[in-house]
Amino acid sequence: MSFDKAMKATGVEINYYFVCKRKLWYFTHGITMEHNSTRVEIGKEVHEESYKREKKEIMIDNLICLDFIDKELVINETKLTKAMKEATRYQILYYIYYLENKGIEGVKGVIHYPKSKRKEVIEITDEDRKELDKIIKGIYAVKYKVNPPPLEKGKKCKKCSYYELCYC
Repeated sequence: MSFDKAMKATGVEINYYFVCKRKLWYFTHGITMEHNSTRVEIGKEVHEESYKREKKEIMIDNLICLDFIDKELVINETKLTKAMKEATRYQILYYIYYLENKGIEGVKGVIHYPKSKRKEVIEITDEDRKELDKIIKGIYAVKYKVNPPPLEKGKKCKKCSYYELCYC
């Protein structure tokens, strides 16, 4: 099956797949809670205040939205903290994978953490590509469930914008 006909996901869906399957289910069913979150607002502020000279929010195929991409084909993603490091890493890997499947080669990624003045370079491997295929299938499995997955309590729940929906 060609990539054009294959299952696709958004960057947010990739991220939520790692953060919380229940959050992913709510999001894919049109239930969004981010507008109620102070933490999300802080993240947006950091995003807006960082790298002001760059053209930001580059939407591709109405599916993936890159923070910004530079002339060397480096996807740049800005995050408040490393708390969801694996989710962010796979989100960028997916962007690279997506662009590769559109015929754009040599793309890399960088995650910027302006608060701690650190960055992490991301490069895709064949193993990552295989894993992304599994992840996308997993996202579709969650999307097409009739009910949200069961609640999995964790430390991250208290900071989640969906907290009240899950615990009330």
